[in-house]
Amino acid sequence: MRVRDLPLPEQFVAHFADRGIRELYPPQAAAVDAGVCAGENVVAAVPTASGKTLIAELALVTADGPGLYVCPLRALAREKYEAFAALPGVDAAIATGDFDATGEALAGTDVVVATSEKVDSAIRNGASWVDDLACVAVDEVHLLGAERRGPTLEVTLATLRRRNPELQVVALSATVDNPEAIAEWLDAALVESEWRPVDLRTGVAVGGNVTFDDGTTTAMAVPNAAVGEAEAGGADDGPPGDTEVTAALVADGVDQGGQCLAFVRSRTEAVALAERLADDRLAERLGTESAATAAADEVADVDGTATGQRLADCLRAGVAFHHAGLRAGHRAVVEEAFRAREIACICATPTLAAGVNVPARRVVVRDQKRYAGSAMEWLPTLEVHQMCGRAGRPGLDPYGEAVLVGDEDTRAELVARYVEGEPEAVESKLTDPASLRTHVLSAIATGFAESEAEILDVFEGTFYAREAGAGGLADAVAVAVDDLVAAGLVRRETGGVETYRLAATPVGSTASKQYVRPETAERIVSGLRTAAGMRNPTTLTVFEVVCDTPDMQDTYLGNAERAEIYRFARANAGALTTAMDEPDDFEEWLESVKTARILDEWIGGATVEELVASYRIGPGDLDSRVERAEWLLSAAEALAETISVRVPAVARARSRL
Repeated sequence: MRVRDLPLPEQFVAHFADRGIRELYPPQAAAVDAGVCAGENVVAAVPTASGKTLIAELALVTADGPGLYVCPLRALAREKYEAFAALPGVDAAIATGDFDATGEALAGTDVVVATSEKVDSAIRNGASWVDDLACVAVDEVHLLGAERRGPTLEVTLATLRRRNPELQVVALSATVDNPEAIAEWLDAALVESEWRPVDLRTGVAVGGNVTFDDGTTTAMAVPNAAVGEAEAGGADDGPPGDTEVTAALVADGVDQGGQCLAFVRSRTEAVALAERLADDRLAERLGTESAATAAADEVADVDGTATGQRLADCLRAGVAFHHAGLRAGHRAVVEEAFRAREIACICATPTLAAGVNVPARRVVVRDQKRYAGSAMEWLPTLEVHQMCGRAGRPGLDPYGEAVLVGDEDTRAELVARYVEGEPEAVESKLTDPASLRTHVLSAIATGFAESEAEILDVFEGTFYAREAGAGGLADAVAVAVDDLVAAGLVRRETGGVETYRLAATPVGSTASKQYVRPETAERIVSGLRTAAGMRNPTTLTVFEVVCDTPDMQDTYLGNAERAEIYRFARANAGALTTAMDEPDDFEEWLESVKTARILDEWIGGATVEELVASYRIGPGDLDSRVERAEWLLSAAEALAETISVRVPAVARARSRL
């Protein structure tokens, strides 16, 4: 099927042709046959790199009205916004922040790119532009099964469809076990395919030997012992370590003219692997020394942190590491340099697999387990498949290879679980108590529901209700309402002898509009009241309040610094709203004190370099904590006004961030 044969204005045909898109891939053609250009609902469950974005573009540019593209991550939203903004005659906008705003400036825009959280918050704040939407395209819809993001995506989609029954929904997904269930939920045609534009073979490496699922094998020379093992007293004739096998796989891929992605379980491992690969002079092997050096200089200019310097050093050798602890500027340089084929390899945590578009000739998954609370657990098959799906760039690579690093003991498990295994089914997480309380409060605060029965009506259109029936939520909703009443966020107003209506209290209404979780609002209100009774609450006081909430990300507290943070909390007990014998989880509270201390030193003039060195955090971690603190302090100001409490330190802290 040719693009020219589609019901598109000539400027779009020319635009796609300029980008080399003249013929549709089979999954794209199947989506057109399913009515994606005719206003029909479509679910496309197809592999990575098989053209999902074009399916969404076709739906949005042929829709009879404004469109919305929902992304799971901000970085991905920026990438998609740039793609839509490049479409001729299309007025595109991006919305990822300002959770207490309606986003009315977005009204009239042809295509809005936003996270599900932003859309949810806009709805809570009374946005009218969502009712004018003709089409919504949802990227990574399988994230319905994610712990915190899933319920928001699920309820947002259900709300949009409830408010606009004629809305076209186009959902894009990786291959999952139950795409037909998602399609049935959305009343959509299912386009399911295993087709890829570049052939992918997947194998397991044991030592220097790789066995692929197509029956082929390859062998590489790998040192018998990992670097450092012999020096540490280990045998120098034992089996090669996973890192050395990974290094050999990367070097082999680069020597064949390809680029590589190497996935490991943690940030520390990503940095360590990148520094090990730097010894192999990958830029020289790829022939990109000058370009890699230019990228390194660009990273060094972002800041003067040790993290940035280590990244720059790796880049000069043609390799990079990528994780959430990097600043956005660091990550952008790495991603662009890799896409421009200026560096040979990125060593990343699994988050990159679900993020920006950085395909490579060969993907190496060194670690297939990660620490999950109390023990190491296997990664979900879907997550590993997404990593493997990054292998092979259309038009650039003749093939793609994904290699899982194992040993004789794990070979059979890796083949069964990841090479031959099917990805998991998507299951709703809406019944998670914390998530359910959040969305029950939203339903009440926005006036969508005034009773438990009406709340169930609101949730009737959710994926959970489609799978289990709305009645399955009844008991959970009743508990959520009781919890919200006990927290002072919802009240029961008598409407007769045995009837009542549910209404959000002023605090509950403010919490919903500020887009904070009920538990966060409860903690902030309690903290503000305590602070108001203190003789001289400081900026540290209010930072401790907002940091000790579930909406502030935890900051890792190492054993070596635990005693120091304990001494700090004890020395500053008079400035904290929580006594040291009060927390239910003392370690978690100490982590919040650490975050509060970092933020207080930040507004006191400490530099990024100083804080990163002192507190063992990444520069990107500091950026994210500052951003969250700005949001939570804004919510604290609104809540303080709601309860008529005056704590000037809140405004001081916010103004200095």
